[in-house]
Amino acid sequence: MKEKTPFDFERFKQEAMEGLYAGKKAGGTDGVLAPMLKCNLPLKHLLESMLNGELDNHLEEDKASGQSKKTVRSLSGGSFELETGRDREGSFEPKIVPKRQLIITEELEGNVLSMYARGMGTRAISDYIREMYAMEISATEISRITDAVLPAVTEWRNRPLDAVYPFVFLDCMHYKIRHNGSVESRAIYNILGVDIDGRKDLIGLYLSETEGAKFWLSVLTDLKQRGVEDILIACIDGLKGFPEAIEAVFPQTRVQLCIVHQIRSSMKYVPDKEKKTVMEDLKPVYKAVNAEQGYERLLEFEEKWGRKYPLTAKSWLQNWDNLSTFFEYDGDVRRVIYTTNPIEGMHRQVRKITKTKGAFTSEQALLKLLYLVIREITKKWTMPIHNWGLTISQLYIKFGDRLRLDQNSV
Repeated sequence: MKEKTPFDFERFKQEAMEGLYAGKKAGGTDGVLAPMLKCNLPLKHLLESMLNGELDNHLEEDKASGQSKKTVRSLSGGSFELETGRDREGSFEPKIVPKRQLIITEELEGNVLSMYARGMGTRAISDYIREMYAMEISATEISRITDAVLPAVTEWRNRPLDAVYPFVFLDCMHYKIRHNGSVESRAIYNILGVDIDGRKDLIGLYLSETEGAKFWLSVLTDLKQRGVEDILIACIDGLKGFPEAIEAVFPQTRVQLCIVHQIRSSMKYVPDKEKKTVMEDLKPVYKAVNAEQGYERLLEFEEKWGRKYPLTAKSWLQNWDNLSTFFEYDGDVRRVIYTTNPIEGMHRQVRKITKTKGAFTSEQALLKLLYLVIREITKKWTMPIHNWGLTISQLYIKFGDRLRLDQNSV
């Protein structure tokens, strides 16, 4: 049998340092540390030896003024004290563990957060790290890395907001969590704002046991405390008491009930065999030229179907004031506000990631993942919404100084 060649530490150290100085990465199966890690040799010894080697290349031995210590944390080896050489002038800048870097696994931690945000489970993340970095990482360590974002979640949820938002879209998502040995429901209240520049921003994320107008009132109050002074148009679903909650906090805000939600809601009272016909007769109502024409078509709809399906016609008549807000604007604004689709579109992207999670282990675990997923989604929100120049001009004509715009910018 062929005798196994012993690991040549000194040769490896020299090649590794040369690789680092040439700009090669430390981690990964093709990184400069991979041969050492695969041999399960002590990381502390490796780093200290390489640091000393770097210092030897930096200056002559007799110019070094001693040793200093720093705590280094490793994914596979916990934390340990690392002794590093220093020079009298303080000009030595090691590459393997830079002066101000206390964590040698920054690249790994970034990758763990990125994979977690894409919905990967701890086992899949562990497998990936083992394959790509030749290192072991436990579920506990993955949890610790992802828990590190919790302070950022709190800061983000409480950050100051703009004084005025032309549009906001308010809607809920629902999830399951484990609490006190049982599975419970949680409602996630999301508020998507469109700012003066036409850019989208998720300005609120709140958690409650159920969805209701009373909690929405507290959400809106918190937005005001965070700096929101005015909302021009709020787009919402048909939750009972929701418009009144908005009016209580932002009395000047115009409410637009989602037309799509209204259609779905009113169709609950129509049997399947006639839904298509009834929906066709509703189209002239919400596709009318203006609110007056729309109301006339609604009365015609009520005359035709009211006796047979009274609740369908009644829901449109009762909510007409808040269903017809979008008629006050031309096509560009109408297309934005007649439905809550902007925030529902975001929800669909979130659910693509969270749909396989089942019940979350805690409220914190739920908020943590939502924050990371939303952070990835919102990175793409860099451009104003379509035809924002025309939209803001219409809003300025309608709302004037409430927009707080310099006239020259309109």
